[in-house]
Amino acid sequence: MVENRLAWDEYFAAQALLIANRATCNRAKVGAVLVKDNKVIATGYNGSVSGTEHCLDHECLVVDGHCVRTLHAEVNAILQGAERGIPKGFTAYVTHFPCLHCSKQLLQVGCKRVVYINEYRIDDYARYLYTEKKCELVHLPLEVVKKAILDAEFI
Repeated sequence: MVENRLAWDEYFAAQALLIANRATCNRAKVGAVLVKDNKVIATGYNGSVSGTEHCLDHECLVVDGHCVRTLHAEVNAILQGAERGIPKGFTAYVTHFPCLHCSKQLLQVGCKRVVYINEYRIDDYARYLYTEKKCELVHLPLEVVKKAILDAEFI
């Protein structure tokens, strides 16, 4: 038995962190991984509509405190998954607690579990919706994910 093998939650959360490094918005680097039966369905990061200006190259386009230039990581993952089909009962691994809009979209397409790393702007109504839909919320702090990665054995 390998002692330093990553647990599934740590494994997919680490992927979300890596994917966040593709984000094109300066305000936050967010990554998402949708998983069913320990297989990746889709991934996403926050960024501009394909083929349009990125916040990295221009300033963020902020309206009412939100960058409207970008799609959120969860939405991009859902859209990528829509090309292949998204099975009901999947788990979403995200670097930040999903905003209310992303929470509603995740629930609408059949998410049954959300594992998030950063407790970022947690919305009370989103929490309520997760409870109503019997979707499990798991906070996996960054320190735990980092430790798991650092303790892992690399070739």
